Parts: sequence; structure tokens; C-alpha cells
Amino acid sequence: MRQKAFLKLYLLEIAARPKDYGSVVLDDLREKFKPYGYSPSHTELYKTYKELYKQGFVKRRSEIKGDPHENIQEVFIYYLTEKGKEELEAYRKLMKVELERSIGILQTAIEDHYGPVRK
Repeated sequence: MRQKAFLKLYLLEIAARPKDYGSVVLDDLREKFKPYGYSPSHTELYKTYKELYKQGFVKRRSEIKGDPHENIQEVFIYYLTEKGKEELEAYRKLMKVELERSIGILQTAIEDHYGPVRK
């Protein structure tokens, strides 16, 4: 499975419950998948968001963070459109099949080369 497909699934899911902006989303994903050696890059994240935006699956709203007297930053929070909600439902089904297939391939490879998989 390609990392891009995996990232798309997560970004659609996150946009379904919008609360954080890009760098927070990136930090959360990096922390979640750190034990598995997967660390999406800033570029990967924003390229995927841009594609989802161009396809009409997400929109974004701007917020200002920080102290107005100190350092302020404009951030974008992505959220699903109606089209995006439909895409998320369909993509979740598609990815479930793909993830199960990938797990099967990996389990077979482990069993073939290292013995039975312990649960």
C-alpha cells in the first residue's frame, strides 16, 4: 500500500472532525506512527491536503493564533465538504479491503520466513 493512500485516509478522517491545523495534525501523525518508522513530511501532508482541496473533498478556514501584541500566525483548519463526506465513506470501504489484503500479505511473509504469527 502506498503511503499517500494511507495519508489520504487519515486526512479525510481528521477533516471530518476539524479542530487542529496542519502542523498539529503532522505532529500527531508522526507521534502515532513513530513506533513503526513512518513519519510523514510537511510536503506530503500539504500536497495531500492540496489534492483533496482541488478535488472538492475539503475546504479550509483561516484562524489567527497567538497574542496580537506578540507573534501571530495565520493557520488553516481543513474540514470536509458534502462531496468529501461521500468520498470518506467510499474511501474507508476501499481502504479496509486494501488494508486487510496488506495484512494478509505481511502475515504470510512472516509465517513463511519466521514461523507462526503469535497473537
